[in-house]
Amino acid sequence: MPGGMPGGGRGGRGGGGNIDNEGFYKELGVEKTASESEIKKAYRKLAVKHHPDKGGDVEKFKSISSAYEVLSDPDKRKQYDQYGKEGLEEGGGGGGADEMFSQFFGGGGRRGARGPQKGNDITHKIKVSLEDLYNSKTARLAVERKKVCGDCKGSGGKNGAEERRCHDCNGRGVKIQLRQVGPGMVQQMQMACSTCDRKGTVLDDHEKCTTCRGKKVVKDRKVLEVYVEKGMRNGERIKFSGESDEAPGTVPGDVVFTLEEREHETFKRKGGDLVTTIEISLTEALCGFTRTITHLDGRVLKIDSTAGEVTKPDSVKLIQGEGMPHLGSPFTKGRLFVHFRVAFPSSLPKSTVAALASALPSPPKPSLTGEEEECSMTPVDISQFGQDKGGASQKDDESDDEGGGGGGERVQCQNM
Repeated sequence: MPGGMPGGGRGGRGGGGNIDNEGFYKELGVEKTASESEIKKAYRKLAVKHHPDKGGDVEKFKSISSAYEVLSDPDKRKQYDQYGKEGLEEGGGGGGADEMFSQFFGGGGRRGARGPQKGNDITHKIKVSLEDLYNSKTARLAVERKKVCGDCKGSGGKNGAEERRCHDCNGRGVKIQLRQVGPGMVQQMQMACSTCDRKGTVLDDHEKCTTCRGKKVVKDRKVLEVYVEKGMRNGERIKFSGESDEAPGTVPGDVVFTLEEREHETFKRKGGDLVTTIEISLTEALCGFTRTITHLDGRVLKIDSTAGEVTKPDSVKLIQGEGMPHLGSPFTKGRLFVHFRVAFPSSLPKSTVAALASALPSPPKPSLTGEEEECSMTPVDISQFGQDKGGASQKDDESDDEGGGGGGERVQCQNM
């Protein structure tokens, strides 16, 4: 049957000979698999080269700007990839080529009519565990926002209602208030008119929309699916474009979720590396050990020391490929560091001491004359070193350090 699929051949990506879903990519000189940053970089380069203010061709500049306007918007790009140019709404949207150039280069484009202002973003923190960042996670979160009233289409009034000038501010949107700040002293302040909310016009109560009561927006609750990718980090931002509060004449802002990582009991992370600490006994440190590590995905890793190897206190071993997945390449993983602590016993039985002495290399023995003095030792923290002032005050210590010698005259010896 001629014509192919219904709707002018709007099939899947690349389906149907009439669909042009490659021209915009060719215009910017990028592949269809190009990332957002690659598209942005390509447009920046071409915009500088072809902008009319810099001697470039006007039509070429409009062409590359139209391509960027579509490919830089995830929703428009998806529509274009699937249905081509015909699938895009007439007129597209946005502020045009000069506005995009101005956004890139700090106002270097031609002055013209600006597009609608973008609303404020809504930001939320979402707490995640290290397991979530290792294995990925999808969370369904409800967001409270404002939405343009569907009954009055954002006008705030009934069909045919007209706004009148606000009598409280006389249509200026602001009111002047006088406040006495002292005897014979008055301060003049300009305040926003609460009656018309700075607009200067109001609707009579009987003409207001019965749904939004003249506010033009209503409360809305939307559930968003937040996908935490493998390898994401603390502080990473997940953005939902255009899902923030709506208001008439403005472009909705974004809903942004910021990841907040909870501290883990077993592992600590730095970049793509993980580290865990294992405590072993003195016997294991000297004679060898076999231990297991339960990883973040539930796998159990078996580790052991080679025969005859002594594990020193605070030694570290490395396991390649058992760290965090790399963001965007989850099958590539970082490193796992294993830090060993040795638990020493507080005392040993005499039989054990004798057995160790016979098994371990003999230590060097000092030569004794019999005239040595016996001393006893007690446990102490090294931080106490230097706290004994030797009978001198702190001021005397400072004087000694500066070579004051207690304030007496200096005596020098001379060679006769």
